Amino acid sequence: MKKISILVLLFAAILTSCEGDIGPPGPPGLDGLDGADGLIGSIFEVEADFNPDGYEFFVDIPPSIEVFDTDVVIAYILSGVDNNVDIWEPLPQTLFIGNDILLYGYDYTFFDVRFFLDGTIDLNSLDPLYTDNITFRVAVIPADFAGSINTLNLDEVMSAMNIKNVERVN
Repeated sequence: MKKISILVLLFAAILTSCEGDIGPPGPPGLDGLDGADGLIGSIFEVEADFNPDGYEFFVDIPPSIEVFDTDVVIAYILSGVDNNVDIWEPLPQTLFIGNDILLYGYDYTFFDVRFFLDGTIDLNSLDPLYTDNITFRVAVIPADFAGSINTLNLDEVMSAMNIKNVERVN
């Protein structure tokens, strides 16, 4: 038994003392994509007109933006301006018009975003105020960071991702 214990200790000492040469360093990362200056994410803006052909509007995600399986995609609607400051509300957004409901919603794929109108209101009777020149912003946020920022507030999202200028798509 004593010999086995000595052999096990000797074998363990040999295994733990083996060390090879340090390998070459890995390639450097891309400049500006280390996340140190903010989250890696993107925001783009689009102006939509909804018409009786389904009351939906499709926009292609710009080629400069890649959407991954794990990304969180959130859309916002420009709901007004107060003292020259834009007011952005996250979608879906529900409006009560008289006794009826109008809903602005969205869905997305890796390639496009679809904005749509729904609700109890007769969409054909809507004032152009609700269907024409509606401005949306779409934020593509890495899932690792989506839980650490207030995604209900577009200003906080832009600040966290250090985004100053938003790409306009049409």
